[in-house]
Amino acid sequence: MPGDLIRIILVDDHAVVRTGLKAVLGKERDLDVVGEAANGAEGVALAERLKPDVIVMDLSMGTMDGLEATKLVVAKKLPSRVLIMTMHAEEEYVVPLMEAGAAGYVLKTAPDRDVVDAVRAVARGDLYVRPEAARALAKGYQRKDPLREDRARFDKLTARERDVLRLVAQGYSAPEIGDKLNISPKTVDTYKQRIEDKLGLGHRHDYVQFALRLGLLQE
Repeated sequence: MPGDLIRIILVDDHAVVRTGLKAVLGKERDLDVVGEAANGAEGVALAERLKPDVIVMDLSMGTMDGLEATKLVVAKKLPSRVLIMTMHAEEEYVVPLMEAGAAGYVLKTAPDRDVVDAVRAVARGDLYVRPEAARALAKGYQRKDPLREDRARFDKLTARERDVLRLVAQGYSAPEIGDKLNISPKTVDTYKQRIEDKLGLGHRHDYVQFALRLGLLQE
């Protein structure tokens, strides 16, 4: 959303957490916190009224938790995308959230920069999942049989393209992938373009879903 103001509401049952998040996000010129709520039910009602771009939502809350609230946001077809913040990175928490329609998942222990990056990513339409959460997702999906057509398309990629696809899906940035593969970020972008041309992938959300279907994230 280049040049656009990203409107955000914060949903957390701890006022001090909301205050801290508002301070972090308020430092960014393209981010605007337009409302706050203390539980999931209030958050959904506020989202219906304000229609923010992003809902930054705690998982564990009274009255209605983040999982149920996310399901409601999706069921009501609200335009807002949900970014979950929680202390938990375990499979039992991550998988249900992503299946419910959450657009991202960030730990409360994450650096402020990761939170800002996550908000911008989900506002763009991407799926934000860092490597630790991607591993948990992989465990949750490892019993699913890969689709034959997807596997055939994956097998047509070069070894380096497969490496880049897997690392993108795991949540690494182009510079991070470059460091891991000893290539430049520009070269990483070139490989990503080839992958997108061959597989028809667009946003990082597509990379994650493709990798999940084939069980690639645990490799």
